[in-house]
Amino acid sequence: MVEVFDSQVVIAKGIEIKEGVTGNRGETLAARILAAHNVSKDHALMQIKFDALASHDITYVGIIQTARASGLEKFPLPYVLTNCHNSLCAVGGTINEDDHRFGLSAAEKYGGIYVPAHQAVIHQYNREMLAGCGKMILGSDSHTRYGALGTMGIGEGGPELVKQLLKRTYDVAAPEVIAVYLEGTPRPGVGPMDVALALVGKVFASGFVKNKIMEFVGPGVSGLSVDYRNGIDVMTTETTCLSSIWTTDEKVRDYYALHGREEEYRELIPGDNAAYDGLIKIDLSVVEPMIALPFHPSNVYTIREVAADPIPFLKAVEQYAEENLGTPRGALDLQSKVIDGKLQVDQGSIVGCSGGTYENLMAAASILKGKFIGTGGFTLSAYPSSQPVYAGLIEDGAIVDLMKAGTVVRSAFCGPCFGAGDTPRNNGLSIRHATRNFPNRDGSKPGEGQNACVALMDARSIAATAANGGILTPADRVMAVEPANTYKYDRDIYENRCYNGWGKARQQEELIYGPNIKDWPAMIALTENLLLTVASYITDPVTTTDELIPSGETSSYRSNPLRLAEFALGRKDPAYVGRAKAIQAVEELREKWLVGETSADEEKTLFMQVKELYPELDDATGFLKTCALGSLIYAVKPGDGSAREQAASVQKVLGGWANIARDYATKRYRSNVINWGMLPFVADAADSEKFAVESVILVKGIGEAVKNGSDTVKAQIIGGEEITLRLPSFAEGERKIVSEGCLINFYAREKGSV
Repeated sequence: MVEVFDSQVVIAKGIEIKEGVTGNRGETLAARILAAHNVSKDHALMQIKFDALASHDITYVGIIQTARASGLEKFPLPYVLTNCHNSLCAVGGTINEDDHRFGLSAAEKYGGIYVPAHQAVIHQYNREMLAGCGKMILGSDSHTRYGALGTMGIGEGGPELVKQLLKRTYDVAAPEVIAVYLEGTPRPGVGPMDVALALVGKVFASGFVKNKIMEFVGPGVSGLSVDYRNGIDVMTTETTCLSSIWTTDEKVRDYYALHGREEEYRELIPGDNAAYDGLIKIDLSVVEPMIALPFHPSNVYTIREVAADPIPFLKAVEQYAEENLGTPRGALDLQSKVIDGKLQVDQGSIVGCSGGTYENLMAAASILKGKFIGTGGFTLSAYPSSQPVYAGLIEDGAIVDLMKAGTVVRSAFCGPCFGAGDTPRNNGLSIRHATRNFPNRDGSKPGEGQNACVALMDARSIAATAANGGILTPADRVMAVEPANTYKYDRDIYENRCYNGWGKARQQEELIYGPNIKDWPAMIALTENLLLTVASYITDPVTTTDELIPSGETSSYRSNPLRLAEFALGRKDPAYVGRAKAIQAVEELREKWLVGETSADEEKTLFMQVKELYPELDDATGFLKTCALGSLIYAVKPGDGSAREQAASVQKVLGGWANIARDYATKRYRSNVINWGMLPFVADAADSEKFAVESVILVKGIGEAVKNGSDTVKAQIIGGEEITLRLPSFAEGERKIVSEGCLINFYAREKGSV
């Protein structure tokens, strides 16, 4: 099904794999597109300027606030602000709609493009209206992937978009390029999510494509529709690759023409001797309907094998929850869902940029036509990815077929992907054509006794399961042929509702604020020394951004840094916020003492608290002048998943100065740590075991080490041993940001305002 080859391979024009030939890395599509956007003379360390930017309503307020504080006057490139995450009202408040109104006012003032709530999910709008062959788009969402349209999309935290808004660059070491060679044709009932899950399941654990670019080539590409390609492409994020790109053909031309943008098309084919750093071969004809069981998109099996004998698979999920999520034994009981040897699921959902496409929902409607899901506990929902897609499905009768079958059809919304919609019941099992199934999403709060699980599947198998009353069923058992309807796009739906102010900034306009929209608190520059208390110590193999800052109900507070910080690690380590705040209180007293604003009693308290942290200290006065006190998080491999900057910013808001990790799961999380002024330390296994939660670590000379480019520093565990902390691949620009305390300070310093 999927084969991996960890050696250089040469492919001619994206079709013929050549043996015994010396290739040219510059002939890959990825290399050509990157070279065209690299403004640096250094081809090893690239400085990229993008063609367009995109954000949604969880991220754009913070980005605009940061850019505004750093001197933004108008958007220098097209910037799309969509409203697809916090589309629903905030419980008990006006928060979400206040953010939306802020977004519209920002588009008017700075010259942006504003897509109102329920019009489209971010990536569907960008496919339809922003992508272009050979272009690069930077988005503040991890699933920024438009490779099937010949567009290299990269998802990063908000500060990287701020850099582009301020006409700076995205700095990245030239990535390796891995060929994904497709051959064969998918069988009826096998959808894009099945191919994507087979791919993710094969390469995630090994890190084979981590921070690399996946280039889709091979004869199998031409047999796939563009919708099908998009469905595979958007899931490449779950492999931890940096980006993706595909060869283009007449089907891509037709897609652009359908959307009134044929001028954005050009043929993209690799050269005669394109050299790749590795190869993944996928025979599409043998891919089966797949399922990613909780709690990761890489926990992949065929639906056939799970349906045949579900107990061992469900038992493994329960065991993982007990060992890694703090779930009490017996609290999660998935095995009880097996009735007469068959797995009965509770809920299905087809949603978002991966699931809610025209072809996926047409296929689901075809399977469900003339059937119904029943009047029991099983429920099914569908979310078309945009209003034009919704209109096309209505015109072709699919919406009526879905509704008659018992499906609840909703408007474009990303909520079920991150836990803000269609939350299953406690101990529920939901099957979803969505992007992720991490723990702590979808309403699950193991620490509070609420356990819910999500498995990822393709829309076709979800429909087949629904037609079978919720009994897990692969679609290839019931689907003989894919529907052949042709999508009829109506551009007027966007033209009549979305605001396009690109190139028409009205700088005299005022931004419209709501009471929840707050500025970032002041952050000091890096001091010469740091005294760091370990506020959380996480030993899981991988820590997701959902665990660092839970999604779902926290989303409405993404525009309020102090309020949001209260949720940090809330479901993973509830004591973290209290520990971090205790250290922050001492640091705030130190900063007050530095400017002579403390009373005698406060000074005495300060010295006593510092002595408690550092009993070996002799001279508190001299020490406190050069040493900030802060917290740090240790995790084995933090940052898998979302691009959300708040996974790092909440730590900084609570006085965080560093992460210590064995490795960082993604470049984007490491970049977020740096852009918020925290040190991305790496430690080996032996040193990591020498400290624990509430250990205190003194890092002397860190200010000078960062400025001088040192990649190794020694640190002393108070009352314990010395450890070595490394700063590998710590670029000069990144060092400057951390030295200033954060990206906001860095730009403010350049403006001369600090």
